[in-house]
Amino acid sequence: EAEKEFDKYQRANRRNNEALERLDLVREYSTKLQRAINRSEDIQIIDSLVLPKTDFLNAYNLSATSGSVIPINEFFKDRALSLSDKTLFINERKDKIYYSSGEGDMNLFTMEKLLDTFGNEKQLPFSINDAGSQAYPFVLSDGLTIYFSSTGHQSFGGYDIFVTRYNLSSDSYLTPNQLNMPFNSPFNDYLMVVDDEKGVGWFASDRYQPADSVCIYTFIPNERISLLESDDIDYMVNRAKISSIADTWKEGFNYNNLRDLAREKSIKQEAISGDFVFVINDNTTYQSLSDFKSSNARSIFSQALGIEKQYEDAVKELNQKREQFASGGENSNNLRSSILELEKVSETLYIESQRLKTQARNDEIRNNFN
Repeated sequence: EAEKEFDKYQRANRRNNEALERLDLVREYSTKLQRAINRSEDIQIIDSLVLPKTDFLNAYNLSATSGSVIPINEFFKDRALSLSDKTLFINERKDKIYYSSGEGDMNLFTMEKLLDTFGNEKQLPFSINDAGSQAYPFVLSDGLTIYFSSTGHQSFGGYDIFVTRYNLSSDSYLTPNQLNMPFNSPFNDYLMVVDDEKGVGWFASDRYQPADSVCIYTFIPNERISLLESDDIDYMVNRAKISSIADTWKEGFNYNNLRDLAREKSIKQEAISGDFVFVINDNTTYQSLSDFKSSNARSIFSQALGIEKQYEDAVKELNQKREQFASGGENSNNLRSSILELEKVSETLYIESQRLKTQARNDEIRNNFN
């Protein structure tokens, strides 16, 4: 269809050199995307969750051995508000950080812990810090492999995810590689995280999402790159777009246990005794309803816990129906409708529980910490 429109445009502007130059650029981009679709990677996506962009890190449940990813302003209290949606990576030993910084286009930096404070800021080399912005770094547990997102490096559009590796012999990083589709798209794709201990990974994408939302996909990392092979262009396009996560599943594979493992909070969080972990401020964390001093905040938080339980039940039912749909059989249309409805319900419940938690925190702070 695009080729037909290109030809029509070319005939209508055959004497307009400027228009034809623009057409050449669009055709080149279209060809680039077509080649990328034909090189889509065969990955198994086991879960997806649409969240507000302000809360998207809640979907990343890393084990302690994989380090931590936090909002950059949580670490640097005085950094510009323009970085409020960016993230910072802390390694397992908590003695090295990676983050983005800069006015306008951003570059990636690292710092090491010197005694009790971080210092010795270093900018990563220009092989990584290309034109455009670099952000959302994550370093594998090997300490050498770094994933990051960039609007440069000839991305498909917006942020794309790239990977490079530190070369010990040359004391430098290798030329970054752009990940294949479906990890990347013409939209913003970022924060690739791989948890070696759990055997799962996550990445975020705002493809086909409202402006304030992002979808976080959970997937099974391949030991080596495995490309899709099919002559069905519609199938390849749908896999590249992630039109259905069930289409990525392998027959006879039970994804429930791995999906549950991916959702488990870190051991550090589970080790804290109490009914829950609710951060009030930098110095105060509540673990039971009796910790609340404001009766109104306690009541609001209780509502949040109730809605959170409804959300967990909805997600459990959603997973069961996804498994039924993947196994085929009768009533697939009814299952599809039910899955779509449950996805909307679970998203609504999650957003409402987070809203109530924020309200409870603000009420507790306003009445007891001023």
